[in-house]
Amino acid sequence: MAKSKLIEMNNVGVVVASLDNAIAFFEEIGLNLEGRMMVEGEWAGKVTGLEDQSVEIAMMLTPDGHSRIELSRFLTPPVIADHRTAPVNSLGYLRIMFRVDRLDELLARLKKHGAEVVGEVVNYQNVYRLCYIRGVEGLLIGLAEQLTEQTTQDILERP
Repeated sequence: MAKSKLIEMNNVGVVVASLDNAIAFFEEIGLNLEGRMMVEGEWAGKVTGLEDQSVEIAMMLTPDGHSRIELSRFLTPPVIADHRTAPVNSLGYLRIMFRVDRLDELLARLKKHGAEVVGEVVNYQNVYRLCYIRGVEGLLIGLAEQLTEQTTQDILERP
């Protein structure tokens, strides 16, 4: 039997309380709303292990078309945990990082959506200016402005 291979990373799922607010926030960053739909029924419960689920989702697409964020608002069952104020060193999924241009201008626009810089904007080795923000609903978002032709792949230590 042939070995399975990874084709692509399709999306990252983020559960939110207000789909409209989350869509507006991620559109401000530069993602595009690809579409919305309801996910419910027996088939969905078999996938997630949640019986009688009713979830409204919105798929947000990066401008390059390579990545998506699936925003989900659970109607049923109710959300049972809230990690929105967890510190950066918490276990599990915590943040999404975007490479952007004109970081300061974007931060000013996101502030109108309630975003706050977690620490400060830092220059990392003259390669990136980067920061973490708490965005809509307390989501932790990383923003990085590339300053040179070097990329993350150029500065990583290889095994």
